[in-house]
Parts: sequence; structure tokens; C-alpha cells
Amino acid sequence: MPRANAWYNHDVLLADKIAVVTGAGPGLGRTLTALLRAEGAEVVVAARTAAGVEKIAAEVPGALAVPADVTRIDDVRRLAGTVIDRFGRVDVLVNAAFPGSHRRNVLDMSDGDLETWRRAVETGGYGTLLACRFIAPHMVSRGSGSIVNITSLSSRTGYAGRSDYAAGKAAAHLLSHCLADELGPYGVRVNCVAPGWIASETLNEWMRARAAAEGVTFEEILARDVSAMALRRIATEEDVARAVLYLASDHAKAITGATIDVNAGQLFT
Repeated sequence: MPRANAWYNHDVLLADKIAVVTGAGPGLGRTLTALLRAEGAEVVVAARTAAGVEKIAAEVPGALAVPADVTRIDDVRRLAGTVIDRFGRVDVLVNAAFPGSHRRNVLDMSDGDLETWRRAVETGGYGTLLACRFIAPHMVSRGSGSIVNITSLSSRTGYAGRSDYAAGKAAAHLLSHCLADELGPYGVRVNCVAPGWIASETLNEWMRARAAAEGVTFEEILARDVSAMALRRIATEEDVARAVLYLASDHAKAITGATIDVNAGQLFT
């Protein structure tokens, strides 16, 4: 029997969509790219390091790599122009730029640390702003589009030594609310996905360092951390990518200005 809602009648969620992923790194960025491609989208991946995005494009057949520093106006304008010249439109924008964190308390920061802090906040906040500024107009002109900004648990909960990361992600988080209000009348949705910890070798290395400092085993640290999560596990890159996919798709066509937390119950909001 045919389904009542015709928009359900497709095999993939992003059939014939054009998606741009900024800040596409080798971990989550690659996973996002692969999932969006698997769901039918043409995907353009952009990041500051050419070798990084070219590696993703080589690993995900059909992805297009465009090196671009999201904090540079000319780079982002060129990125938008490249996508429009190639495909004629943009349906989905995912801002995944990672501002980094060098784990310094504010009162311990040297002049060099302060500059690192500024660059981190520029990447998370200003970089997201620029991508939206130059890509969203192409969505507005068509009367549709979905922007998904990847923020963080840290955008609402601060931790000592992580002020650069938290401030950068908080900027993207509140910018998303402003843009949802500005772009909603034109049919463009703006939402956030806020991961907590993501299972990775980088996370494991941090846990091993903590274990060594406390004189306990890695397994003990892992068990302690996981016990604080309602689902008793750490979210994966795929978990985060699937939340992005949902917001990018027509399944979320009445959702804007929202945040999906993907933290396995590490923080309830």
C-alpha cells in the first residue's frame, strides 16, 4: 500500500541534494562525508589543510575537495563560488570546523596562548558566520535549505582549561539561534548538533594520561567516565553524523533553532 506522505517514498534521505561540509577533518568529517554520500548527496568537503580534504575525497568516492580556511573571507567566498559553478545550488551546509583546545587556564596564558585562544574562537564562531554568510544566500534564493552547525556539550557547560573551545562553540551555538530567526521566513532551517565525548584514539590518549597521573589503569578511568553517562557508553562519530543527517533531511522540515545533544546522557539539557 502506498504511504500517505509522498515525501517518505525514497530510498535515501538526501537524494540529489548538494551538501557542503566545512572543517572536514579525518575523523568526524570523513564519517559525515561518507554518510551524506551514502544517503544520495553530492558532497563538497572544505578545510584549511589541502592534504586533509583531498584524503577524504580520495577515500569517499564522488566527494569534491576544496581547500579553504573558514576564517578568511576570500577563501569562503571562493568556496561558495566553486560549489555554485559546479552544481548550481546548495541544499545543505554542515559547519564542523573544530577550534581546538590547548588546555590552559586563563590566568596561566602567555601572549602566545592568548593568540591561540583568539584563533580558536575565530574558527568556531567567525568561521561559522562566514560560511553561512556566503552560502546561505544561495539557499534563500531557492526558498529552501538546511544549515547544521556542530557545536558541543562545552558550548553550554564550561570546564577549566577549555575556555577557547567553549567560547568558540558557544558563539556558533547562539549564532545558530539568530540565523534561524533571520532565515526562517525564507524557508532555510538552522540547527545544531552538540556532541559530548566522541569515541576516538585521541579520547583514549587523554584517558590514558589521566590514568597515569592518578596511578590507576585505563580501564578504571574508562569505567568511571562511562558510569556518569545514562547510556553507559561513549557516543561514536556515526552517532553524531546520523543526528546531522536527520536535521539535514526533510524528516526535520519543521525543525529550526533546535539542538540535538549527542552525548549518551553525559549532560541533560
